[in-house]
Amino acid sequence: MTVTKNNFNEQVRIEQLRNIESIQGKALSYASLSEMDNPAVTDFKYANFTQRLSKRADLLIHENRLEAVLMKPRQHFKYACFGILFLAVMLGGLAAGNAVSELYTLNIYWLLAVLLGFNLISLFLWFVGISFRIQSLSSGLAAQFASWIPFRKKDSETSESLSSHAWWECCLTGRIGKWRVSILTHQFWLTYLAAGLVLLILLMMAKQYNFVWGTTLLPESSLPRLTEVIGKPLESFGMSVPDSEQITSSRMGKSKQNAETRAAWARFLIGVLLIYGILPRVILLAFSIMMLKWSERNFKLDLYLPYYIDLRQRLMTRKAVSQVIDADPMAGVNSVEVEQPRETYALPINAYALGIELDDQILWPKSVSSQLNIIDMQSMEEAAGWVKNLKGSLIIGVAAYRLPDRGIQRMIRDLVHATQCTPWLLLLNKNPAVPVNESRELAWFRLAEICEIPAEHVVTH
Repeated sequence: MTVTKNNFNEQVRIEQLRNIESIQGKALSYASLSEMDNPAVTDFKYANFTQRLSKRADLLIHENRLEAVLMKPRQHFKYACFGILFLAVMLGGLAAGNAVSELYTLNIYWLLAVLLGFNLISLFLWFVGISFRIQSLSSGLAAQFASWIPFRKKDSETSESLSSHAWWECCLTGRIGKWRVSILTHQFWLTYLAAGLVLLILLMMAKQYNFVWGTTLLPESSLPRLTEVIGKPLESFGMSVPDSEQITSSRMGKSKQNAETRAAWARFLIGVLLIYGILPRVILLAFSIMMLKWSERNFKLDLYLPYYIDLRQRLMTRKAVSQVIDADPMAGVNSVEVEQPRETYALPINAYALGIELDDQILWPKSVSSQLNIIDMQSMEEAAGWVKNLKGSLIIGVAAYRLPDRGIQRMIRDLVHATQCTPWLLLLNKNPAVPVNESRELAWFRLAEICEIPAEHVVTH
């Protein structure tokens, strides 16, 4: 039976619940979990595990009435986005309105500088930020402000603040956060340009403006040449641009313009805002939305966290079916079919085992027999040669109460690369009844990740 992978929003809910449980787990009710059915499985699958996590999260959220708490971060972010977009409308309208003179003249290049200048600077910074993975440049000031307001650090850790922090970590940081905030950045500038363009069109429909240009420091021919260069892409889209005579007649201090010249400049102004301002933002917005969807589809929970390791051992109990490897040649005579019971276990049966720098006080599980303990370079070379020809499963025992260093990490990685066996990492303690410190346990899980040992093959004893 094919198991459908949980979507991004469901995985975010799981992360929010994890953050709440890690701080306020004792205050939650777990009575509804008795209804869960967790059948044993023969192999670990990420989609199967997240399905069970999602079912468990739904039960706990409903039982503890956390639905509203988990929804608040998304709602707060939407409110912040609406506020930012409203600010963009105001700024775009003010920029266009202030560029229009009370004498019914409109300075073309001053208006383009106000509306397009800041937009082009923002585009340049966004491209630099995306290319060099600098999120502070790719997201922009307004978008960063919107992402910070609802999730600023609070003194008291309530369920709401813990849920908000988890949502912020999933949705506004890393690759997903980069594209989500990029979308808000492009929406801000699109709204800014659209508001300015709409106001200009309304003003030009209601009033008659003369379009002028002028310069003090630049050469006299610079702006007419710039007009011709900017106008070439517009002509390829079928838009008309002012000719040389109309450009010359629009110099400040010249005679009053005719209707044809005003119409040519009005079309030129609208075309430049559309082609150089709105169109690139629309393309980049569509690209950012596509990249956000792709990033969300590839999002995965960090299964090396102790929280998920503990749940994996409870929700994904492994199943093994005993079978005969070396068949009895007389098995066909008066045979009676005997169905062996299914057995659940955490460690593989008949696995090879060795330890790394273990002392005499370390207690191995009764089902595991250690063949070797690595204590120096000589024993390491002996172990590497021994595991090279083994087949099956290899259990590497380490002292869980110690913090892993680079030497142990190197030895484990060399053993994993040297053997053809399936590697397991067994965290051993002097007294199995005493739990391993969470920070040390997390350090061993990170080491397993670096050494390419799957999270489901890390077992604490």
